[in-house]
Amino acid sequence: MGVLHCKVNYVKGLPPTLFDAPQCVWGILDKPMFSRDKRLTFLVWITVQRLDFLSSPMDLSKITSFKVDGSIKLSDRETHEDFGASYKQLKKELKHIRKDLGDFQDTVYAHGKYSVLVCLQGMDTAGKDSLIREVFKDFNVRGVVVHSFKVPTELELKHDYLWRHYIALPAKGKFGVFNRTHYENVLVTRVHPEYIMGEHIPGVHTVADIDQKFWDRRFDQINDFEKHIANTGTIVFKFFLHLSKEEQRQRLLRRLNLKRKNWKFSPGDLKERDLWDKYLTCYEEAINKTSKPHAPWYVVPADNKKAARVSVASILWEELKKYQDIKEPELPAKISADLDSYKEMLQKEKG
Repeated sequence: MGVLHCKVNYVKGLPPTLFDAPQCVWGILDKPMFSRDKRLTFLVWITVQRLDFLSSPMDLSKITSFKVDGSIKLSDRETHEDFGASYKQLKKELKHIRKDLGDFQDTVYAHGKYSVLVCLQGMDTAGKDSLIREVFKDFNVRGVVVHSFKVPTELELKHDYLWRHYIALPAKGKFGVFNRTHYENVLVTRVHPEYIMGEHIPGVHTVADIDQKFWDRRFDQINDFEKHIANTGTIVFKFFLHLSKEEQRQRLLRRLNLKRKNWKFSPGDLKERDLWDKYLTCYEEAINKTSKPHAPWYVVPADNKKAARVSVASILWEELKKYQDIKEPELPAKISADLDSYKEMLQKEKG
């Protein structure tokens, strides 16, 4: 039949944008094979489908199950979720939520008593960078600060492992995003315990000295750290972007196949991939031992990047709007009473 096409001028009173969704079925209405009755039926069917698409809100109820309450097994958690939505719907949903988040950040800044810390962890290629770009796109650039923690520097190794994270915490009124976080100190260093030797910790002379008690102490230290900052006004969110091994393989292949993405690839990515199961075991224990009411973990399916962004944005928005005390401050009574006089002063300057 060739290219399918539908002319919107057959339906009076409906805007052309009703027919631009992928959910619409398009048909050739001006072919002789279609009687007038069939044409009208086809048009009505298209219109109903499109109107149903417009009126049905996306069901994000599954997001509540992403929060970690109690002990979990990552093997039982899904890595793919799309909420039954198209990419276009997901993009539209994210656009609405991030606008709300951007407005909320302005209020947090004006209120000046809270800060928000967003911690992102995940396997290589889990989509952390693009998530940060898309979720925080509508923020005032001065209202959000992103820190990507790499291999510790010589100076950082002269301090305890939490020091570089503590000094990077967001100031009151701001959002801070940790792209990889203090949890690297119970993940990468656990998979590669030899890295601990560079921290020059008293009593740790060889890798053999790094036992389960060592890691349990670290979990306690991290819990204490997060409890302290939560008690002093930092709202803590921790997201694990849960990626399947197959999806990571596909993303690594894209980095190799697309010349503009070659720079992202490192042969070390394949060496770390060989340790996939060990990393998942470490992630699972870290999440189970540090997901607390004041600093919860959320395990977010990450095989669909757009859905993962909607998930993170929606969780942030739904939790933050519970803080009813965060509001713009009121002007002092004296200034508020004189607003009309200030307006008059400025209006008199005109001309």
